Amino acid sequence: MAHSPRRPVNPMDAAEALFKPVAKKLVVPVREAPVVPHAKELVSLRIDRAVLEHFQEGGPGWQDRINDVLRQAVLGKA
Repeated sequence: MAHSPRRPVNPMDAAEALFKPVAKKLVVPVREAPVVPHAKELVSLRIDRAVLEHFQEGGPGWQDRINDVLRQAVLGKA
């Protein structure tokens, strides 16, 4: 019974064998974090200096005030 050689004799076959993938890599789907109702998310936002100073004049809580104005704009109240 004739056995095929373990190593390729042809140099082209040897090169192909080197680059042949051994096993397919499993692609894990990207899962998004679950959205928690009414949770705030950290973002980076570029706004004009005058707008920032306006909201910071009121002291602490300026980020919440900006959020309130934006929420009103989204709901059509502004």
